[in-house]
Amino acid sequence: MGKNKFKRFRENETFQCLLQPEFGEIFNKDHRIKGNWRQDFFKNQNPLCLELGCGRGEYTVGLGERNPGINYIGVDIKGARMWRGAKTATENKMPNVEFLRTRIEFINSFFDEKEVDEIWITFPDPQLKKGREKKRLTSAAFLEMYSKFLKPEGIIHLKTDCLPLHDYTKQVIETNELEIIEENTDIYGTGFADEILSVKTTYEEYYLKLGIPITYVSFRLNGKKAFTAPEIPE
Repeated sequence: MGKNKFKRFRENETFQCLLQPEFGEIFNKDHRIKGNWRQDFFKNQNPLCLELGCGRGEYTVGLGERNPGINYIGVDIKGARMWRGAKTATENKMPNVEFLRTRIEFINSFFDEKEVDEIWITFPDPQLKKGREKKRLTSAAFLEMYSKFLKPEGIIHLKTDCLPLHDYTKQVIETNELEIIEENTDIYGTGFADEILSVKTTYEEYYLKLGIPITYVSFRLNGKKAFTAPEIPE
């Protein structure tokens, strides 16, 4: 491991906006913060929005800058990457931005029923290899996890450069008869991107330079708790 990573890990320990629980705190049990994010971290009752797989935290920070009346939590397992977002939020004194270092598979240990208003999934690993569908963050298995803490009217946003992931997500939505709010397969080329969708990460800038269209879909679970995986053609 490089010295730079060690330095970032040490600095991460100093950030009040970064929660890094030990494995023993969450394995097969709930973390103490579950149900208490607004009270213990944000000290307000504003809406709570997650960015899952936040990487460097650029989108979490960008959303927080544009919407000071919403609490944002970036979630990822990569501490060296998350350092960038936590450092920016600390230096800019952003009280509505927090970060949680954990695996998405453990997300239900941290958020209580109806605690979350909104979820953003931005440029996740599309897990395109055959047999990896359940690993996709918009799979039926993950939607079931989200349904345990997302409000019935809560919105899930997917923004990606990967058209196959976009199409797969639409299949999941259609298979489960979920409500699509908005959908576009080229948000910049069609002029669809508004101020929020125009927040760009380093990866997104790279994809755009390559001429790869950025896609977007948002949808609601509307209180649904059980989900069926779409049939994947051989």
